[in-house]
Amino acid sequence: MIRNTSGSGRRILTFPAVHPCESIAPSTLLPSLITLCNAISSFQHRFSCFPCNKRNARNAIRLTHLLQPFLHEIRDCHSGLPDPATLSLSELHLTFQKLLFLLEDLSREGAKLYMLMESDRVATQFRVISRSVATALDVFPFGSVEISEETKEHVLLLNEQARKGRFEFEEEDKRVVMSVVSGLTRFENQVAPDEGDLRWVIEYIGVKGWSECNKEVKFLEGEIGFKGSDEKRNKVTLLSSLVGFMSYCRCLVMEVVDSEESNTKFEGRRESSIESEIHLSLSCLNPDDFRCPISLELMSDPVTIETGHTYDRSSILKWFRSGNMTCPNTAKRLITTEMVPNVVLRRLIQQYCHANDISIPFVDSGRRNRESTRRVEPESVAAEGAMRMLASFLKEKIENGSGEEKNRGAFEIRLISKTSVFNRSCLVEAGLVPLLLRLLASMDSLTQENAAAALLNLSKCAKSRSVMVEKWGLESIVGVLKKGVKMEARQHVAAVLFYLSAEYGNLIGKEEEAIPSLINLVKDGSYRSKKNGLVAIFGLLKHPENHRRVVEGGAVPLLVGILKGSENEDLITDSLAVLATLAEKREGMFAILEEEALHVAVEILSCSTSRVGREHCVALLLSLSVNGGEDVVGYLVKSPSLMGSLYSQLSAGTSRGSKKASALIRVLHDFYERRSSGFKISVISQEQFIHVR
Repeated sequence: MIRNTSGSGRRILTFPAVHPCESIAPSTLLPSLITLCNAISSFQHRFSCFPCNKRNARNAIRLTHLLQPFLHEIRDCHSGLPDPATLSLSELHLTFQKLLFLLEDLSREGAKLYMLMESDRVATQFRVISRSVATALDVFPFGSVEISEETKEHVLLLNEQARKGRFEFEEEDKRVVMSVVSGLTRFENQVAPDEGDLRWVIEYIGVKGWSECNKEVKFLEGEIGFKGSDEKRNKVTLLSSLVGFMSYCRCLVMEVVDSEESNTKFEGRRESSIESEIHLSLSCLNPDDFRCPISLELMSDPVTIETGHTYDRSSILKWFRSGNMTCPNTAKRLITTEMVPNVVLRRLIQQYCHANDISIPFVDSGRRNRESTRRVEPESVAAEGAMRMLASFLKEKIENGSGEEKNRGAFEIRLISKTSVFNRSCLVEAGLVPLLLRLLASMDSLTQENAAAALLNLSKCAKSRSVMVEKWGLESIVGVLKKGVKMEARQHVAAVLFYLSAEYGNLIGKEEEAIPSLINLVKDGSYRSKKNGLVAIFGLLKHPENHRRVVEGGAVPLLVGILKGSENEDLITDSLAVLATLAEKREGMFAILEEEALHVAVEILSCSTSRVGREHCVALLLSLSVNGGEDVVGYLVKSPSLMGSLYSQLSAGTSRGSKKASALIRVLHDFYERRSSGFKISVISQEQFIHVR
């Protein structure tokens, strides 16, 4: 009966308590109620974890603890209870569930500052819970249940205390809240808060080091993501202000990153811990359940429809827009097409992808560029002030600090630029891009990696890209790509080149070592390095001048080798995307056919489970057929599995994939009809003979 809330994703300060059913037996209800009381009582040793409302929490826990002898006596002496007694105990059960939720929220990791700012609301919740306990005890039929007179008097006394107990906004909490408000006001006026006041707030709520401060920032950013769409604007404004407050404290108050290892290794250790937790939570799940029943792809946005079945949003929307008003799984006719986001499944899929190093396929660069040109305004004036002062502080550290301070500054920029478009804009306006480019020359591996990762985040901001290509910025980036101290720095700058490629792809291609270094990264790098290298090459191919450079750099044999030997579907899909683009030009087409890639593409098309991969396969075969002439088409016509795969693509592929499949089918049919009539035209001149296998 008691729901385990650990790791359940329950929103903070929500109380999804479940009322026991009306027909519940006392023999079931009482043990569950006692277990609840024990769980609540265990918090009496954890008051140091509470950032606020310590006295209120202590009184609520004490009340619950003192009711336990009463519950034990009823359980031990009575197998049956009158209905009013069961009703009373059921209400107690419901109330204690809410109390347990509240105590869990008070001790929740990363939520200390937020809970402090909600102190008044939390105190009110304690008061409501206390009154609910009194109401539940009011209806208990003491005259109909045989319990000792001493226990009865004890419970009646507790009932009176619960009814009259004072659960108020504690004075010390008020003072600390006012100190936070004062700090936010100073941020609004771009006046630095007193560092002593900041330390007092941090110490009061129990944030003991950099890592705990970082968890506070991450929690608040997560809450903004939840609240941005469904709650009042002032709540998002408060959360954004608190993010600015804690980010400022993380950089200025926390003097060192509290880890035995260096900055990036600390991040890796945290991720390793996460991975071990993910492994435990995913070990009993079937990954096939993460695939959309329509597309058979991993769901990126799972939604549940009326029948209780879950589909990827894009797939089920396409189903509905085609005029289908039934559930694809059950064929049951739907009364409504309303879709409910399956948040729990989405998180499990994200964890699964993280644990198995699965990433999102190619994203259209034009769309990314359009999104990144938007300058998202700050959600609050305080957040803006905090970020502008923080950017100035970090600039001074990187310009004039020691080697260790430069590394710390680059690391903090890496963090604060990761998710916020506005933060990136502030950092670029503060002039940090040239300083980070300078840090790329550092021979300290951590400094170079943090600078490269920070530049990657900032490259998503349109204003930063023009700065990066000026004053030999491209030369610095390509230098790290070729000879970075560690592979991590090389993979980061490869991703930077992808973001630069839309506007400056031709310039990048003219850098003598850029494309060869990307090809070497794909050849020798880790999975992530290969992925970033492929993405960057794909971006550069948007500029026709780079096709020849990529072919001459030896990319085609490498990519065909990935198709033949890799077991990673992401890398195969991305390699197909690059090859399909290269095949649009004759030099690329010749290089691909020389590597005998035709039969490999046909085989992948027939067995791949990736819808995007199949689409790139069809695009590759279509380009080879159009540019390679009848030698290529003649080979494809003889392939027994090809037509079935193409017709499957017509019905199950994307809109673009279906059009390409239709075009290739027409090419094959035209060839067959010409051959049947004895009429033959070769698209390739004799001196350009191609050996096709």
